[in-house]
Amino acid sequence: MEGRYETVKTIVVRSDVQHDMRLEGGPIFLTPHRRTPREDYMVARENMLTLELAQRNPELWDLFTGKEEYEPEAIGRLGRIQSKARGNQDTFEPLVSRYLIDRGCTFEYPDGQPFAVCLTHDIDHLYQPLLEKGLVAAVAIRDRNFQKALRTILQFHNKRHPWCNLRAITKIEERYGARSSFFVPALDPDDPDYTYDVSDLEGDLGEIADEHWEIGLHGGYMASAGLEGLVNDKRRLERTLGKPVIGYRAHKLRFKLPDTWELLAEAGFKYDTTYGYVDHIGFRNGMCHPFRPFNLNTSRFIDIMELPLAFMDRTCLTYMQLDARVTYDRVVRLIDTVAACHGVLTLLWHNTTMDGALVGVYEKILQYCSDSGAWMTGGDEITSWWQKRGTGLSFQEKSSVPGNRVRPGRQ
Repeated sequence: MEGRYETVKTIVVRSDVQHDMRLEGGPIFLTPHRRTPREDYMVARENMLTLELAQRNPELWDLFTGKEEYEPEAIGRLGRIQSKARGNQDTFEPLVSRYLIDRGCTFEYPDGQPFAVCLTHDIDHLYQPLLEKGLVAAVAIRDRNFQKALRTILQFHNKRHPWCNLRAITKIEERYGARSSFFVPALDPDDPDYTYDVSDLEGDLGEIADEHWEIGLHGGYMASAGLEGLVNDKRRLERTLGKPVIGYRAHKLRFKLPDTWELLAEAGFKYDTTYGYVDHIGFRNGMCHPFRPFNLNTSRFIDIMELPLAFMDRTCLTYMQLDARVTYDRVVRLIDTVAACHGVLTLLWHNTTMDGALVGVYEKILQYCSDSGAWMTGGDEITSWWQKRGTGLSFQEKSSVPGNRVRPGRQ
């Protein structure tokens, strides 16, 4: 490749050479983008993974594009892929991101911060059932934790406690200079996943949105099955907020490649942050950076940003059966890995696990990230930064039509 590429802060492709890379559907021709009066360059940045990776390292290309997930047998009973479907892949290793770095890609964040942490919360449930409160109180009495038992009993007549705690979460994050995204369902009462009406949270959501916490849509389990449901839920939440909704995460991490991304893009979302394993933490497609997904069926990029989900609290506590201490240790390992790659680590912590030892773990995570110099914010700010910097975006292939030329992605 000597004479065709040079490594600087970004990777550039010389315009005086015609490049022809064959992907599914035909050739892709690269058109230069004028940078100076004297020389034409096409800025590739990390987009080089899509221009070179299929030829240089087909195994990494298959990992990045999620090729195995296109097979029907890879999808489980609940419409989700399990980490074991990826065979011997080490989910703690962001292999594709490391490839980009080895090829000369660099990543920057506000105020010179070395990496970013995208903090998120799914508000699946708002009202704890009375029977469940009674069980919590009974267990506390059995364990002679009378303070917790009394606190729970006093909540019997206030259905908003303890799970309607959005303001409490923002106060914790504010102490560490952090912001986050709250993903809220806006379902029709007839939907099987309906647990509360989004209008019940109108005041709470308005307050935290005014203080620059993001509100995104938490799609119902069947929402990604069709465009109409997604659009209706999005509009319902936007009416409640009085502002556009740009971020999405699916309930129970139900996600189908590439259909869900295509539907979300058509519905008008700017980013998704569902793409992670429900049964294991780590990097589902080897990326610890935001990226534009590639549709192998059409050989085109999809017009949406993905902030890959690397950690969910219930993954550790329920699926992996880890205690609070080991959960914290695993998160620290992820933080260190992403920091070394100058990447973005997306964390999901539910409002229903903001209690007892678990809220202490969350605070320890924030403290560790703060001490490590992380930019801690929500998905909206990370997406905006990524797009303004021109990173994380890919060229819009039209290789399915022979002779079409690649156009530079949005800058």
